[in-house]
Amino acid sequence: MAGIIEGNLAKLGITLPVPAAPVANYIAYNIAGNLLVVSGQIPFVDGKVAFTGKVGGAVSIEQGQEAARVCFINLVAQVKAACGGDLDRVKRVVRLGGFIAAGPDFTQHAVVMNGASDLAVAVFGEAGRHARSTIGVPSLPADAAVEVEGMFEIA
Repeated sequence: MAGIIEGNLAKLGITLPVPAAPVANYIAYNIAGNLLVVSGQIPFVDGKVAFTGKVGGAVSIEQGQEAARVCFINLVAQVKAACGGDLDRVKRVVRLGGFIAAGPDFTQHAVVMNGASDLAVAVFGEAGRHARSTIGVPSLPADAAVEVEGMFEIA
């Protein structure tokens, strides 16, 4: 039987992908006590980066928000793997970090990152409210428009 979080995902029409394997010398997640830290996830969809380029340039703010949403979905897929398939082990989304590929004059990073933050609350309810940092960067791996990392408290 699916748990509460799986039910929330289903209501939102979200099917989690197979978690992406690391592409360099790092691990996808690390658990220290009751903290689960998930490495940055880019907007992979069906094995391809779905949103490439700079937000505020070739990528609109709305597309950047969708990219952040996809990154969060990929984070949740990693969390599910780390929790042995039981997303109800998540007690709280502690922190999200967002990296937005953008030019030097772009200032709407927080608006873009809301794509991930809003989904965190939709999926995890009050436990999805989190601390957050969002920064602009000149480029990201595979020319991704957005990357999101996360920290979760687990049981």
